[in-house]
Amino acid sequence: MQIPPEAFVLGPQGSGTLQQRIRGMVTQGILAGRFRAGQRLPSSRGLAEHLGISRITVTLAYADLVASDYLTARGRSGYFVSENAPKAAEFPDAGRRADAVDFGALTGRRFSSLARVARPQDWDTFPYPFIYGQADPTLFDHQNWRQCALRALGKRDFAALTSDYYERDDPLLVAELVRTILPRRGIAAREDEVLLTLGAQNALWIAATILLGPGRRAVVENPGYPGWRGILAATGAEVVPVAVDEAGLPPDSLPAADVVFTTPSHQCPTNATMPMERRVALLAAAKREGFIIVEDDYEFEMSFLKPVAPALKSLDDDGRVIHAGSFSKSMFPGLRLGYLVGPASFIAEARGLRATMLRHPPGHIQRAVAYFLAQGHYDALINRMKSAFRRRRQVMAEAIAAEGLEVAGQGGFGGSSFWMRAPDGVDTEDLALRLRAEGVLIEPGRAFFAGEGARNFYRLAYSSIAPQKIPEGIARIARALR
Repeated sequence: MQIPPEAFVLGPQGSGTLQQRIRGMVTQGILAGRFRAGQRLPSSRGLAEHLGISRITVTLAYADLVASDYLTARGRSGYFVSENAPKAAEFPDAGRRADAVDFGALTGRRFSSLARVARPQDWDTFPYPFIYGQADPTLFDHQNWRQCALRALGKRDFAALTSDYYERDDPLLVAELVRTILPRRGIAAREDEVLLTLGAQNALWIAATILLGPGRRAVVENPGYPGWRGILAATGAEVVPVAVDEAGLPPDSLPAADVVFTTPSHQCPTNATMPMERRVALLAAAKREGFIIVEDDYEFEMSFLKPVAPALKSLDDDGRVIHAGSFSKSMFPGLRLGYLVGPASFIAEARGLRATMLRHPPGHIQRAVAYFLAQGHYDALINRMKSAFRRRRQVMAEAIAAEGLEVAGQGGFGGSSFWMRAPDGVDTEDLALRLRAEGVLIEPGRAFFAGEGARNFYRLAYSSIAPQKIPEGIARIARALR
């Protein structure tokens, strides 16, 4: 029995080369049980004509499948599904059944019901995506990243790729952090004072889990990073929101607490940068009242309007600041690589906690990033991003002023977004839905506030939108508000 050419379709959304996509269609058909052992594949000429591609592409894909034992070649008879190909799972009664347990009721939905910033998965198909945190592929150094990743796959680095570090991290990457990244923030640290994590969110979760629990109290900024709510909900601690002002978290408004979470470099979401005198006052309050500070330094590299301010951790003289950083904003979010910096005794506990859920971030990723840093590609990327962001910020500021929109907080050091205020009575969640129909994506602000909070705030980011698209996107927002 022959498999008809019509069983193969090259859809517009496919990824990979044509040869890879043909291989994928064959292997998926075999693994799903649609193609059976002994069935004949369409001829290379027939499939090429059906798909409208080169015959050599099909021939190469078939040859690759023969080498992998998915197909077998029989002289002039053609290609057939191999008898040795992996078999489809045979569980005829494994259809979907009704759940016997209502896990929503059992868990109280205490995590899935948390407010989150809504971002559609297909954000990059919208012409005006003012979406925060996504990478612009036109700015990234693909060639040098590929070279570093390939080098990390080489024989010389085989141990870094395949070894279990147990609770340790790649010494090359830790050395680069200690030698180049942290000193830019004014932080002097030893290797035993650094832990690598799966992004800043993972770093904050580790810190909160160690420092908090039932009966303890945490202070968070309001508005603030929405991810803190889910993290702190898991600890059972009491959470007290404190309103921020134009200079960030005010130290003289803090209630009694065990841990204070703050974003001093670029307050999330207002972008306020905490001035030096306030940083000194916050550290003095921590020493006087005995609380710990967790500093989320998520976007420090994006200070391009003024020189970067020193990190809180750099001013810490008695080990009260736990510093969390990330490469996600400066490289790309899918990297999922961050770090914690703190006293050696804290990092030892953090390392032990991390080991209970994962040994360490993938060795290949760690080594590739280490090479990217060591060879100077990271610094070149940051300079390119700063230049691009400075230009986009200028274009956006001019468009916002021209359309008469209100900026609620934009910071004085840079960043990658504006914090906006719509007129009273405007629900920006409704506004966001209306703007989607116009091809415009904004981020409603409700998720950043504790409780119900204000509903007329929104965030506009410029990290992933081309500068020539910004004026029209802002004009559409203004028309929707009018």
